[in-house]
Amino acid sequence: MIRTLSALALVLASTASFAAEDRPLPADQAAMKAHVMFLASDAMKGREAGSPEFDIAAQYVAAQFFAAGLKPGGDDGGYLQKVPLVSYQAADKGDVVWTPRGSQPQPLVFGEDFVPSPNAGAAETKLSAPVVFVGYGILAPQYGHDDYKGVDVRGKIVAYVGGAPARFGGEERAFFQSGGTKATTAMQRGAVGVVTIETPRAGRPSGIARMAQFYDAPRMTWATKAGVGQLTGAPNLGTISQAGAAKLFAGARMPWSAVVAELAKPVPQLRSQPLMGRLTAVTRTRFTPAASSNVVGMIPGSDPALAKDVVILSAHLDHIGVSRAGEGDRINNGALDNAIGIASLIEEAKRFTASGEKPKRTVMFLAVTGEEKGLVGSDYFTNNPTVPLKSIVADVNLDMPILTYRFEDMIVFGAERSTLGPIVRDAVASAGVSLSPDPMPQEGIFVRSDHFRFVQKGIPSVFLWPGQKGPGKAAVETFMAKNYHRPSDDLSQPIDWSQGPRFVDVNYRIARAIADAPTRPLWNRGDYFGTLYKGPMGK
Repeated sequence: MIRTLSALALVLASTASFAAEDRPLPADQAAMKAHVMFLASDAMKGREAGSPEFDIAAQYVAAQFFAAGLKPGGDDGGYLQKVPLVSYQAADKGDVVWTPRGSQPQPLVFGEDFVPSPNAGAAETKLSAPVVFVGYGILAPQYGHDDYKGVDVRGKIVAYVGGAPARFGGEERAFFQSGGTKATTAMQRGAVGVVTIETPRAGRPSGIARMAQFYDAPRMTWATKAGVGQLTGAPNLGTISQAGAAKLFAGARMPWSAVVAELAKPVPQLRSQPLMGRLTAVTRTRFTPAASSNVVGMIPGSDPALAKDVVILSAHLDHIGVSRAGEGDRINNGALDNAIGIASLIEEAKRFTASGEKPKRTVMFLAVTGEEKGLVGSDYFTNNPTVPLKSIVADVNLDMPILTYRFEDMIVFGAERSTLGPIVRDAVASAGVSLSPDPMPQEGIFVRSDHFRFVQKGIPSVFLWPGQKGPGKAAVETFMAKNYHRPSDDLSQPIDWSQGPRFVDVNYRIARAIADAPTRPLWNRGDYFGTLYKGPMGK
């Protein structure tokens, strides 16, 4: 009898569990799940930018924008903005020679001394010039840091190590350690090329051999009319290993061994210096054209004076596709990254139109391609906007909300940088949750998603995430460790669909407040990014 009752209890328990899972969701939660079920299905094969499956996903979003009552905001009266893409990769192993002053040329060995980088802007890159070591390659006056002080790099190749000083703020540190930022700084100072020197890692072997295995991995950007990518900084010739650096630093005032010792200190003091020789490099790049689309829908503003202003709500539609190696499931479905962000964008559009009250400013809903390729779709849009760039007053970005728990607070990256801060704080409070500071400033998340392309045009922008109070911290850590950019980011995760409408509600309140505010958002006076990119500044 006891055994029978136990068995019956197990059956009843499993039946109750099945019933709970199978019970119909409320309409708003079901709508969120339905979008994710389609966009993160195996049929979409990870929605990689430039793939046929991404194009299907873009058509799905366009249809949902139409159903939500949005006006087309793309090309030729439609919802799609065509984005010309180009895939580029190293065409061969390149040729690099170091010629010490007064000595014979020394060819650098591929995979031992160097690994080449492709040049997005040219099929062949030929340079021969003296080399100047510039530490981290950073110019940051607000931190009293100038790696170019005392050296002339005009017409020369600059060499720098990766990273940035630990004393920099998290978001600024992420910005300054970016290779793109360093290459742009080098170009502005007159350099003709750059090389990155492999940063020593205590107790770990050189990583140059692993880099060599993937030297010809394709990268992607948007294409110019010439069929190549746009180059915004000095061309990066490649990465020099520690063994290669020892050759380049021979005879220098500060030899490479001294640089390595300095980098091991808590606060390194790197001395910029000319190196004693000339670097001659030839690298070749292969280009393959591709195409994709951003999806654009709009709600025209109702106020005669404010309707010309545009508030953008953005989210990326692409993910990383199918893994090239591995066993078992290799489809990176991208359920939380970022199908659920796109689902939130669609449902937020429906809230605007269902409210029966048009926003005073025009509100644009923008699903972009190529975020996983380096913020490519948002970069293309901000350089080729479908509305006048000066009319865009703010961007609110939705990227990878982790909705596997009941969130108790929200993090809004960038809120403290502009007058969007008080708007965000009030909107979050009115939704019954608190606003928390960035719990991981060292990650520099503010500069790593699509809103940053708007920041680079001087437009105040914020990026929203559920916070890490209560169960949030453990949930975020679990996702990042086990599911981020893995095939397991699919619907098998314990997604709490009740949190979808809550997340949409907060976003809606923020967007509505920005759209109906009497004045446009302004950068806080003295903010680094607002000043750097010449955005509208508060008093």
